Amino acid sequence: MSETPRTGDNERGVDIMRAIQVTEFGGPEVLVETELPDPVAGPGEVVVGVAVVDTIFLETQIRESWGPRFGITPPYVPGGAAAGIVLSVGEGVDPSWTGRRVVAGPGIQGSYAEQLVAPVDRLTPVPDGLGLREAAALAHDGVTGTGITQAARIRPGERVLILGASGGMGTLLVQLAHAAGARVVGAARGERKLDLVRELGADAVVDYSQDGWVDRAREALGGAGADVVLDGVGGELGLAAFGLTADGGRVSAHGAPSGGFSPIDAAEARRRGITLRGIAEVQFEADAVTRLMSVALAEAAAGRLRPVIAETFPLARAADAHRAIEARSVVGKALLTVG
Repeated sequence: MSETPRTGDNERGVDIMRAIQVTEFGGPEVLVETELPDPVAGPGEVVVGVAVVDTIFLETQIRESWGPRFGITPPYVPGGAAAGIVLSVGEGVDPSWTGRRVVAGPGIQGSYAEQLVAPVDRLTPVPDGLGLREAAALAHDGVTGTGITQAARIRPGERVLILGASGGMGTLLVQLAHAAGARVVGAARGERKLDLVRELGADAVVDYSQDGWVDRAREALGGAGADVVLDGVGGELGLAAFGLTADGGRVSAHGAPSGGFSPIDAAEARRRGITLRGIAEVQFEADAVTRLMSVALAEAAAGRLRPVIAETFPLARAADAHRAIEARSVVGKALLTVG
Protein backbone atom coordinates (compact mmCIF):
# COMPACT_ATOMS: atom_id res chain seq x y z
CA MET A 1 0.00 0.00 0.00
CA SER A 2 1.29 3.47 -0.81
CA GLU A 3 1.64 5.75 2.23
CA THR A 4 0.58 8.73 0.13
CA PRO A 5 -3.19 9.26 0.43
CA ARG A 6 -5.28 10.20 -2.59
CA THR A 7 -8.28 12.43 -3.11
CA GLY A 8 -10.61 13.00 -6.04
CA ASP A 9 -12.65 15.60 -7.90
CA ASN A 10 -16.30 15.46 -8.81
CA GLU A 11 -17.60 16.32 -12.26
CA ARG A 12 -18.11 19.98 -11.27
CA GLY A 13 -14.42 20.36 -10.43
CA VAL A 14 -15.03 20.75 -6.70
CA ASP A 15 -12.48 18.99 -4.53
CA ILE A 16 -14.13 16.14 -2.68
CA MET A 17 -13.02 13.27 -0.50
CA ARG A 18 -14.39 9.91 0.52
CA ALA A 19 -15.49 9.50 4.11
CA ILE A 20 -17.53 7.17 6.28
CA GLN A 21 -20.58 8.57 8.04
CA VAL A 22 -22.80 7.16 10.75
CA THR A 23 -26.26 7.92 9.41
CA GLU A 24 -28.13 6.86 12.55
CA PHE A 25 -27.33 4.96 15.72
CA GLY A 26 -27.39 1.21 15.20
CA GLY A 27 -25.39 -1.75 13.97
CA PRO A 28 -22.34 -1.69 11.68
CA GLU A 29 -24.62 -1.26 8.65
CA VAL A 30 -25.15 2.42 9.60
CA LEU A 31 -21.53 3.11 8.57
CA VAL A 32 -22.04 4.43 5.03
CA GLU A 33 -19.46 5.62 2.51
CA THR A 34 -20.11 9.15 1.29
CA GLU A 35 -18.43 12.13 -0.38
CA LEU A 36 -17.70 15.36 1.45
CA PRO A 37 -15.87 18.58 0.53
CA ASP A 38 -12.16 18.60 1.23
CA PRO A 39 -11.54 20.19 4.63
CA VAL A 40 -9.71 23.51 5.03
CA ALA A 41 -7.32 24.25 7.88
CA GLY A 42 -8.23 27.15 10.15
CA PRO A 43 -5.88 29.08 12.44
CA GLY A 44 -3.68 26.71 14.43
CA GLU A 45 -4.77 23.72 12.33
CA VAL A 46 -3.45 21.48 9.57
CA VAL A 47 -5.03 19.23 6.97
CA VAL A 48 -3.72 15.67 7.09
CA GLY A 49 -3.96 13.32 4.15
CA VAL A 50 -4.97 10.14 5.92
CA ALA A 51 -3.13 6.91 5.15
CA VAL A 52 -4.17 4.67 8.06
CA VAL A 53 -6.99 5.08 10.58
CA ASP A 54 -6.92 3.70 14.10
CA THR A 55 -10.05 1.98 15.42
CA ILE A 56 -11.05 1.30 19.03
CA PHE A 57 -13.89 -0.60 20.67
CA LEU A 58 -15.40 2.59 22.09
CA GLU A 59 -16.23 3.73 18.55
CA THR A 60 -18.52 0.72 18.13
CA GLN A 61 -20.29 1.58 21.38
CA ILE A 62 -20.76 5.23 20.34
CA ARG A 63 -22.11 4.09 16.97
CA GLU A 64 -24.51 1.63 18.58
CA SER A 65 -26.10 3.91 21.19
CA TRP A 66 -23.55 5.73 23.36
CA GLY A 67 -23.30 8.82 21.13
CA PRO A 68 -25.42 11.10 23.35
CA ARG A 69 -23.09 10.38 26.30
CA PHE A 70 -20.36 12.12 24.30
CA GLY A 71 -22.52 14.84 22.75
CA ILE A 72 -22.47 13.09 19.36
CA THR A 73 -25.50 12.91 17.06
CA PRO A 74 -25.77 11.51 13.51
CA PRO A 75 -24.78 12.13 10.85
CA TYR A 76 -21.15 12.20 11.90
CA VAL A 77 -17.79 10.93 10.68
CA PRO A 78 -16.34 8.56 13.31
CA GLY A 79 -12.76 8.25 14.40
CA GLY A 80 -10.43 10.04 16.77
CA ALA A 81 -6.93 9.36 15.42
CA ALA A 82 -5.02 8.54 12.23
CA ALA A 83 -1.58 8.56 10.67
CA GLY A 84 -0.77 10.32 7.42
CA ILE A 85 0.98 13.24 5.76
CA VAL A 86 0.38 16.94 6.37
CA LEU A 87 -1.04 18.44 3.16
CA SER A 88 -1.51 22.07 4.20
CA VAL A 89 -1.35 24.35 7.23
CA GLY A 90 -3.55 27.11 8.52
CA GLU A 91 -2.75 30.57 9.77
CA GLY A 92 -0.12 30.67 12.50
CA VAL A 93 1.21 27.16 11.83
CA ASP A 94 4.86 26.62 10.93
CA PRO A 95 4.88 25.72 7.21
CA SER A 96 7.62 23.18 7.83
CA TRP A 97 4.88 20.78 9.00
CA THR A 98 3.83 20.41 5.34
CA GLY A 99 4.85 17.04 3.95
CA ARG A 100 5.71 15.52 7.33
CA ARG A 101 4.51 12.09 8.42
CA VAL A 102 2.44 12.48 11.56
CA VAL A 103 -0.01 10.91 13.94
CA ALA A 104 -3.04 13.14 14.43
CA GLY A 105 -4.81 12.58 17.73
CA PRO A 106 -6.14 11.12 19.83
CA GLY A 107 -8.57 13.87 20.68
CA ILE A 108 -9.54 14.88 17.14
CA GLN A 109 -12.75 14.04 15.30
CA GLY A 110 -13.63 12.58 11.92
CA SER A 111 -10.66 10.39 11.04
CA TYR A 112 -12.69 7.85 8.99
CA ALA A 113 -11.95 9.93 5.88
CA GLU A 114 -9.35 10.61 3.21
CA GLN A 115 -8.50 13.93 4.85
CA LEU A 116 -8.99 15.45 8.28
CA VAL A 117 -8.40 18.71 10.09
CA ALA A 118 -6.34 18.53 13.27
CA PRO A 119 -5.05 21.15 15.72
CA VAL A 120 -1.29 21.39 15.39
CA ASP A 121 -0.93 20.69 19.10
CA ARG A 122 -2.41 17.21 18.51
CA LEU A 123 0.28 16.25 15.96
CA THR A 124 3.23 13.98 16.69
CA PRO A 125 5.92 13.38 14.05
CA VAL A 126 6.45 9.74 13.08
CA PRO A 127 10.11 8.72 13.52
CA ASP A 128 12.13 7.54 10.55
CA GLY A 129 12.03 3.79 10.22
CA LEU A 130 8.51 3.40 11.61
CA GLY A 131 5.67 2.74 9.17
CA LEU A 132 2.41 4.64 9.20
CA ARG A 133 0.49 1.41 9.91
CA GLU A 134 2.47 0.86 13.09
CA ALA A 135 2.17 4.52 14.03
CA ALA A 136 -1.61 4.44 13.58
CA ALA A 137 -1.84 1.30 15.69
CA LEU A 138 -0.27 3.27 18.54
CA ALA A 139 -2.45 6.35 18.09
CA HIS A 140 -4.85 5.64 20.94
CA ASP A 141 -3.38 2.66 22.75
CA GLY A 142 0.22 3.86 22.71
CA VAL A 143 -0.76 7.06 24.46
CA THR A 144 -3.11 5.45 26.97
CA GLY A 145 -0.93 2.40 27.61
CA THR A 146 2.19 4.48 28.20
CA GLY A 147 0.25 6.83 30.47
CA ILE A 148 -1.25 3.95 32.46
CA THR A 149 2.07 2.20 33.04
CA GLN A 150 3.85 5.42 33.97
CA ALA A 151 1.13 6.25 36.52
CA ALA A 152 1.16 2.69 37.92
CA ARG A 153 4.91 2.96 38.57
CA ILE A 154 5.43 -0.77 38.08
CA ARG A 155 8.56 -2.00 39.85
CA PRO A 156 10.73 -5.05 39.16
CA GLY A 157 9.36 -8.18 40.78
CA GLU A 158 5.83 -6.86 41.23
CA ARG A 159 2.88 -9.02 40.22
CA VAL A 160 0.75 -7.48 37.46
CA LEU A 161 -2.62 -8.85 36.27
CA ILE A 162 -3.78 -7.61 32.87
CA LEU A 163 -7.39 -8.13 31.71
CA GLY A 164 -8.04 -7.96 27.97
CA ALA A 165 -4.39 -8.81 27.43
CA SER A 166 -4.83 -9.77 23.75
CA GLY A 167 -6.42 -6.51 22.57
CA GLY A 168 -4.70 -3.51 21.05
CA MET A 169 -4.17 -1.93 24.46
CA GLY A 170 -3.57 -5.17 26.33
CA THR A 171 -0.80 -6.36 24.03
CA LEU A 172 1.08 -3.12 24.69
CA LEU A 173 0.50 -3.30 28.45
CA VAL A 174 1.90 -6.85 28.54
CA GLN A 175 5.07 -5.67 26.82
CA LEU A 176 5.42 -2.54 28.97
CA ALA A 177 4.89 -4.41 32.25
CA HIS A 178 7.32 -7.13 31.16
CA ALA A 179 9.92 -4.49 30.26
CA ALA A 180 9.49 -2.98 33.75
CA GLY A 181 10.57 -6.32 35.24
CA ALA A 182 7.18 -7.40 36.59
CA ARG A 183 5.73 -10.90 36.81
CA VAL A 184 2.94 -10.57 34.25
CA VAL A 185 -0.26 -12.63 34.30
CA GLY A 186 -2.33 -12.02 31.17
CA ALA A 187 -6.04 -12.81 31.08
CA ALA A 188 -7.88 -13.21 27.79
CA ARG A 189 -10.39 -15.46 26.04
CA GLY A 190 -9.38 -18.52 23.99
CA GLU A 191 -6.16 -20.36 23.29
CA ARG A 192 -5.23 -18.34 20.17
CA LYS A 193 -5.28 -15.11 22.17
CA LEU A 194 -3.47 -16.65 25.12
CA ASP A 195 -0.69 -17.89 22.82
CA LEU A 196 -0.10 -14.32 21.64
CA VAL A 197 -0.04 -13.00 25.21
CA ARG A 198 2.62 -15.58 26.12
CA GLU A 199 4.65 -14.62 23.05
CA LEU A 200 4.63 -10.97 24.11
CA GLY A 201 6.19 -11.74 27.48
CA ALA A 202 3.51 -12.83 29.95
CA ASP A 203 4.84 -15.23 32.58
CA ALA A 204 1.44 -16.90 32.92
CA VAL A 205 -1.93 -16.73 31.16
CA VAL A 206 -5.50 -17.37 32.26
CA ASP A 207 -8.64 -17.91 30.18
CA TYR A 208 -11.39 -15.89 31.87
CA SER A 209 -14.07 -17.54 29.76
CA GLN A 210 -13.58 -20.72 31.81
CA ASP A 211 -14.97 -21.52 35.23
CA GLY A 212 -12.47 -21.22 38.04
CA TRP A 213 -10.35 -18.59 36.29
CA VAL A 214 -10.10 -16.50 39.45
CA ASP A 215 -8.52 -19.37 41.39
CA ARG A 216 -6.08 -20.05 38.55
CA ALA A 217 -5.18 -16.36 38.37
CA ARG A 218 -4.59 -16.21 42.12
CA GLU A 219 -2.30 -19.24 41.86
CA ALA A 220 -0.41 -17.65 38.94
CA LEU A 221 0.01 -14.51 41.03
CA GLY A 222 1.67 -16.57 43.77
CA GLY A 223 -1.31 -16.66 46.09
CA ALA A 224 -0.77 -13.15 47.46
CA GLY A 225 -2.74 -11.25 44.84
CA ALA A 226 -1.70 -8.64 42.31
CA ASP A 227 0.29 -5.54 43.17
CA VAL A 228 -1.12 -3.93 40.01
CA VAL A 229 -4.34 -4.72 38.11
CA LEU A 230 -4.76 -3.25 34.61
CA ASP A 231 -8.42 -3.78 33.72
CA GLY A 232 -9.32 -3.22 30.08
CA VAL A 233 -12.54 -5.23 30.23
CA GLY A 234 -14.77 -3.91 33.02
CA GLY A 235 -18.04 -5.43 34.21
CA GLU A 236 -18.06 -8.51 36.41
CA LEU A 237 -14.66 -9.65 35.15
CA GLY A 238 -13.12 -6.39 36.30
CA LEU A 239 -14.87 -6.70 39.66
CA ALA A 240 -13.43 -10.17 40.11
CA ALA A 241 -9.96 -8.81 39.25
CA PHE A 242 -10.39 -6.14 41.94
CA GLY A 243 -10.91 -9.00 44.38
CA LEU A 244 -7.53 -10.37 43.30
CA THR A 245 -5.74 -7.12 44.13
CA ALA A 246 -3.40 -7.23 47.13
CA ASP A 247 -3.95 -4.75 49.94
CA GLY A 248 -2.05 -1.58 49.11
CA GLY A 249 -2.14 -2.37 45.39
CA ARG A 250 -2.99 -0.19 42.38
CA VAL A 251 -5.90 -0.66 39.97
CA SER A 252 -6.42 0.99 36.59
CA ALA A 253 -9.99 0.39 35.34
CA HIS A 254 -9.74 1.95 31.88
CA GLY A 255 -11.93 -0.22 29.61
CA ALA A 256 -15.56 -1.25 29.29
CA PRO A 257 -16.01 -3.50 26.21
CA SER A 258 -18.13 -5.72 28.47
CA GLY A 259 -20.76 -2.98 28.39
CA GLY A 260 -19.88 -1.05 31.53
CA PHE A 261 -17.14 -0.24 33.99
CA SER A 262 -16.65 -2.45 37.02
CA PRO A 263 -18.84 -1.51 40.02
CA ILE A 264 -15.90 -1.25 42.40
CA ASP A 265 -16.72 -0.17 45.96
CA ALA A 266 -14.56 2.91 46.55
CA ALA A 267 -14.97 2.59 50.32
CA GLU A 268 -13.68 -0.99 50.18
CA ALA A 269 -10.71 0.20 48.12
CA ARG A 270 -9.89 2.86 50.71
CA ARG A 271 -10.18 0.34 53.55
CA ARG A 272 -7.70 -1.95 51.81
CA GLY A 273 -5.37 0.88 50.78
CA ILE A 274 -5.91 0.25 47.07
CA THR A 275 -5.31 3.16 44.70
CA LEU A 276 -7.99 3.39 42.00
CA ARG A 277 -7.58 5.09 38.63
CA GLY A 278 -10.41 5.15 36.12
CA ILE A 279 -11.24 6.38 32.64
CA ALA A 280 -11.08 10.02 33.75
CA GLU A 281 -7.37 9.65 34.51
CA VAL A 282 -6.56 8.69 30.92
CA GLN A 283 -8.22 11.70 29.30
CA PHE A 284 -5.01 13.57 28.58
CA GLU A 285 -4.53 17.20 27.55
CA ALA A 286 -2.78 17.94 24.26
CA ASP A 287 0.70 18.39 25.74
CA ALA A 288 0.48 15.05 27.56
CA VAL A 289 -0.87 13.34 24.41
CA THR A 290 2.09 14.40 22.30
CA ARG A 291 4.59 13.59 25.08
CA LEU A 292 3.22 10.08 25.61
CA MET A 293 2.81 9.52 21.87
CA SER A 294 6.43 10.50 21.26
CA VAL A 295 7.56 7.96 23.87
CA ALA A 296 5.45 5.17 22.36
CA LEU A 297 6.55 5.91 18.79
CA ALA A 298 10.22 6.09 19.80
CA GLU A 299 9.97 2.74 21.61
CA ALA A 300 8.35 1.18 18.55
CA ALA A 301 10.93 2.66 16.18
CA ALA A 302 13.68 1.21 18.39
CA GLY A 303 12.04 -2.24 18.28
CA ARG A 304 11.24 -2.32 22.01
CA LEU A 305 7.45 -2.05 21.59
CA ARG A 306 5.47 -3.97 18.96
CA PRO A 307 1.93 -2.95 18.08
CA VAL A 308 0.06 -6.11 17.09
CA ILE A 309 -1.87 -5.46 13.89
CA ALA A 310 -4.43 -8.21 13.43
CA GLU A 311 -6.16 -7.06 10.27
CA THR A 312 -6.51 -4.08 7.96
CA PHE A 313 -9.68 -3.08 6.11
CA PRO A 314 -10.10 -0.58 3.27
CA LEU A 315 -11.90 2.57 4.39
CA ALA A 316 -15.02 1.51 2.46
CA ARG A 317 -15.22 -1.62 4.63
CA ALA A 318 -15.36 0.20 7.96
CA ALA A 319 -18.55 -1.71 8.77
CA ASP A 320 -16.65 -5.01 8.44
CA ALA A 321 -13.98 -3.70 10.79
CA HIS A 322 -16.65 -2.87 13.38
CA ARG A 323 -18.20 -6.32 12.98
CA ALA A 324 -14.84 -7.97 13.61
CA ILE A 325 -14.17 -5.80 16.66
CA GLU A 326 -17.58 -6.53 18.14
CA ALA A 327 -17.21 -10.26 17.48
CA ARG A 328 -13.99 -10.22 19.54
CA SER A 329 -12.26 -11.93 16.61
CA VAL A 330 -9.53 -9.28 16.37
CA VAL A 331 -6.35 -10.31 18.17
CA GLY A 332 -4.57 -6.98 18.49
CA LYS A 333 -5.55 -3.98 16.36
CA ALA A 334 -7.89 -3.52 13.41
CA LEU A 335 -6.97 -0.62 11.13
CA LEU A 336 -8.57 1.13 8.15
CA THR A 337 -6.39 1.92 5.13
CA VAL A 338 -6.87 4.76 2.68
CA GLY A 339 -5.56 5.03 -0.86
